[in-house]
Amino acid sequence: MIRIIQKPTDTPDDNSTGMVAAELTRMKAPWRYLDLACIDPFARDIRGELIWVCGMRQDQASFELLNILAMENRVVNAPDAIATCASKARTTGLLLKADVTTPDTLFTSSRSAAASFIERHGTVVYKPLYGYDGNGIFPLTSAEDLPAPPYYLQEYIENDRDYRVFVIEGEAVGAIERRSDGFAHNIHQGGSGRAVSISPEMAEIAGAAACAIGIDYCGVDLLMHEGNYTVLEVNGTPNWHCMGVPIPRFVAQYLVEQERDSRGR
Repeated sequence: MIRIIQKPTDTPDDNSTGMVAAELTRMKAPWRYLDLACIDPFARDIRGELIWVCGMRQDQASFELLNILAMENRVVNAPDAIATCASKARTTGLLLKADVTTPDTLFTSSRSAAASFIERHGTVVYKPLYGYDGNGIFPLTSAEDLPAPPYYLQEYIENDRDYRVFVIEGEAVGAIERRSDGFAHNIHQGGSGRAVSISPEMAEIAGAAACAIGIDYCGVDLLMHEGNYTVLEVNGTPNWHCMGVPIPRFVAQYLVEQERDSRGR
């Protein structure tokens, strides 16, 4: 049985969970929705199954429930991987450890260190440590505009577009180019996307980023900088807007394979 945790931000017009569920139904794969708020994880009545986390609320209770479920079930993506992607600082640390190119970044609680970083780069990008869909991200040129600590700051790289590459098991399977008239190109922030072909360079760095995080599948956000791609962040519960390939079918196939493998253990 495949258990599905629905993405909280799904809407009738943007239903990531429903698209994959429809593919599972087409494949005649048994599945059922799982509501984390309605289970007793200590009852151990869910064992030996595959649990797909299309999305989840970023709160302590949800992560702890997933951690308990992962003790006796195969969870995709694993709770540790989702938590890593939710933390921009931890993501950056793993990317740097694996020598994956990412913008110059500072994470600190020191206002003076943040001010020095801003002075060195001129313009930087402030990002909430935990965030999604581009919410709360903005450029700044002065320490006077800093919110409360801690500070996660990246060098600003001038651009008019970015890219999201969808990766499954380390392999890039789809990509979009995102543009907007403003600072952030996220589609939830008003950007528009179009499918693009995956160059070898995109595939290499996106696959390396996914492997650095240790995640089953993800969306890797890239920016072009000085002729090369750099990784902005890795999304552990991505949407697949505007992809030119059938990502829901790919995800469904992967889930079926993983469910079969988990039963064979």
